[in-house]
Amino acid sequence: MPHPVMPNTVPTPKVAATSRAILAGAPFRRLLGVRLTSQIADGWFQAGLAGSLLFNPDRQSSPVAIAAGFAILLLPYSLLGPYVGVLLDRWDRRVSLSNANLARAAMVLPAAALLWSGAQGLAFAVCALIVIAINRFFLAGLSASLPHVVEERKLVPANALASTLGTICYSIGLFTAASVVALQVVGTDRHGYGAIAATAALGYLVSGLLARRFFRRDELGPLAHERATTRIGEAVVQVFRGMINGARHLAERRKALRIMILQSSYRFLYGVLTLAVLLLYSRYFGQNGSRAAQVSGAATSMGQLGLVVLSGAAGAALAAVITPLAVRWWDARRWLSGVVAAVGVVVLVFGLPFVAPLLLVAVFLVNVASQSMKIIVDATIQRECLDEYRGRIFSVNDTAFNLCFVTGLFTAALTLPPNGKSTPGLIITATAFVLLAAWYWFATARPTAPDAVHKA
Repeated sequence: MPHPVMPNTVPTPKVAATSRAILAGAPFRRLLGVRLTSQIADGWFQAGLAGSLLFNPDRQSSPVAIAAGFAILLLPYSLLGPYVGVLLDRWDRRVSLSNANLARAAMVLPAAALLWSGAQGLAFAVCALIVIAINRFFLAGLSASLPHVVEERKLVPANALASTLGTICYSIGLFTAASVVALQVVGTDRHGYGAIAATAALGYLVSGLLARRFFRRDELGPLAHERATTRIGEAVVQVFRGMINGARHLAERRKALRIMILQSSYRFLYGVLTLAVLLLYSRYFGQNGSRAAQVSGAATSMGQLGLVVLSGAAGAALAAVITPLAVRWWDARRWLSGVVAAVGVVVLVFGLPFVAPLLLVAVFLVNVASQSMKIIVDATIQRECLDEYRGRIFSVNDTAFNLCFVTGLFTAALTLPPNGKSTPGLIITATAFVLLAAWYWFATARPTAPDAVHKA
């Protein structure tokens, strides 16, 4: 299943010492508290949504509906991301952070009520979309506020530390929600998942109040003389033009372009695997038999899916440790080609038996490869692209990253059987990973003229 991206940090003694120094700063700890309470709530809310789509015996959502649900969760991050700065540069960020989560706390309640009642139509989709879309605004506001609570020389490790702890808290939210269902503290019906989603309102409320309580007006910027004064419509047009210019610059940096194509293609195949795993856990493992057996099976499967979340997090964490070493021993081209091809082998070896414990191993190994690729792609963009274009190119990369993943979800929804078990589908996907690795290996065998000029 999709898993939040872990930052590309390597835990070394120097990094550990830097992390302690950063945490010693009270303003950073306060901003971190605002972030972590919010990201735990993200895990609770999204667990409620996913549980209702996947593990409600009374409402077996179609694979297409599941893919659409993930599209609602993911696409706002990419489509709205480049534009949120237009507003963040105009308003007091303390107020922006506080109001964003207070608004989410308010919007969660009608979304949870609709989930509780089983009315998951247009009104529910709009409420859920608003809650998720505001999260992009909130996270961007945190990033923009960070320079006001940390010294400039510590910004990179501070951002990595905040992202790491945020990912951990998000995973804790998902896992605790899954555990509550697995232990049958709440039911596996719409009422249980509605209750789980409703708990997110408490986390958002606390986060919003902390932002207002912890910081003074203008403490998180922008200062009065720094605020943007251009009209919003004009600023939006400028952002759009900037994205086009970023894409043109990327076309001239062939090395960065090829590695982004590799990652986007990989995310498409990863999307296919994600929906297959979700369908297998929710429809194939323990979901047959009587009504009582289905309820028990749904609770067990929800708990198993919590283990999938932990396996993915562990794989991403391991990638952060081994990737710098692997690139140093070999090089990025050999390592990326090798891990992508290895994913194809992993899919066949651990996927074809269609056994839940083996899939946990597969999730772990696939996420090692996924996060390793993310680390190398980010570093390549930072190295190959000019500083004035990097922000826009990262926005282009983020959009392609999630769009290709969602396209993979819908492809799987339209081609896989309802329970996700498809031997031909798994073989085709595994073969595609190997072919993708071969393409990248041969495409990067010799640098193109633009790359050679750039290196010179």
